[in-house]
Amino acid sequence: MAGTSRLSLLFAHLVLIAGAAVMMLPLYVAFVASTYAGADFLSGRVGLLPGPHLVENYRLALTTGSSTAGIPPVGPMLWNSLVVAVVIAAGKISISILSAFAICYFRFPLRVPAFWLIFMTLMLPVEVRILPTFEVAARLDLLNSYAGLTVPLIASATATFLFRQVFMTIPDELTEAAIIDGAGPLRFFWSILLPLSRTNIAALFVILFLYGWNQYLWPLLVTTDASYFTVVMGIRRLVGAAAEADPVWHLVMATAILALVPPVLVIAALQRLFVRGLTETEK
Repeated sequence: MAGTSRLSLLFAHLVLIAGAAVMMLPLYVAFVASTYAGADFLSGRVGLLPGPHLVENYRLALTTGSSTAGIPPVGPMLWNSLVVAVVIAAGKISISILSAFAICYFRFPLRVPAFWLIFMTLMLPVEVRILPTFEVAARLDLLNSYAGLTVPLIASATATFLFRQVFMTIPDELTEAAIIDGAGPLRFFWSILLPLSRTNIAALFVILFLYGWNQYLWPLLVTTDASYFTVVMGIRRLVGAAAEADPVWHLVMATAILALVPPVLVIAALQRLFVRGLTETEK
């Protein structure tokens, strides 16, 4: 029995390693391609090992870009994407947790219809309401600004719903004890609800950070100034340039690898809290 269990465990590990290798193969190919010259990529002289232009290509992508193709450097675009992702994630969490707190712990007229009205906005994604949203942003002079890139995307019915479900699992006895101790609503929210929601906030932050980082359509509409381009927009412009003019596929691959770094760091830093936030069912 012990030998059979060892064989089963070995087989399971081999299957998992093979699956991870298949998932990592495209990333490795992109990394290897980013270390060769553009001409080598087009002529098919890219090998299985990294090439001699790793430092040169990444320095060129970060600081210079492609002047002949009209591509700005990736460094500022990474910064813009980071600002947009952090502001969207923090804004969504802040607004959603306060909305869920009001819906769960305050008794006001039309409280339940208000929640369902918020929940129904899930049926209206950005793509559906993008024209009126753009018109409002243009009239408020939010184009080509960080406010225009982030404020229209901050509200989140999904996060409000998730925080409401979290708050509903908190025992009523805890609320009653806080009232007996003289804690007001803000003290109860700050000292009890926020610490109990720490893992859920971390899990939502990871998801919403990725949502903000991967935004393409909305930044494409509200920005015409290259100083506000995000890295996803930069990759798309690089792909267009590589298909039409200069052989800049090495810069495309370098930019794609650089665009992976911040999300990977966020996931790695919050991995434990992220898993706990998705798996915990009781407080």
